[in-house]
Amino acid sequence: MTNDQNNADSIAHFCRYIAEQKPVLRKQYEQLLAQDLSRQQWDGCFQRNVLTVLEQAYDEALSFVNTLPFDSTTSQVNHGLSELTKQALTTFDGFVDDFLLFVVDKHRTSCALSNFPDEHKPDKPYVNEVKREIAGLWQNFALNVNDYFLECR
Repeated sequence: MTNDQNNADSIAHFCRYIAEQKPVLRKQYEQLLAQDLSRQQWDGCFQRNVLTVLEQAYDEALSFVNTLPFDSTTSQVNHGLSELTKQALTTFDGFVDDFLLFVVDKHRTSCALSNFPDEHKPDKPYVNEVKREIAGLWQNFALNVNDYFLECR
């Protein structure tokens, strides 16, 4: 099998892994929210739990990438960015947006959060603040993935 075919197979395997993680993340979020509600920790639960779940998801995705048999010897590198990095990161297209839609809907339909308007119906500035923090997590993840692909030879 050629390096290019092996890398393509590994990217496809990673893509399947990410697709399988979507329901797992939702369940993790629901569990964290339930824990917060049982402890009456409403304040900031949207932000705290979204970041916790996504940070763990990115850490696990990076660990998963490290288990795949990539070989970057034939992969193009442009301005320090491996072509394999671009392919791997494309797997996440829509990932965060879908997750945030789920979370916001979960909050809006939660009777337990209805007395806490900031958490029950997160407004645009609050959601954007969380998105900025997610961007930091994403940046770290993307840099770590790229470092891996630049080193895997």
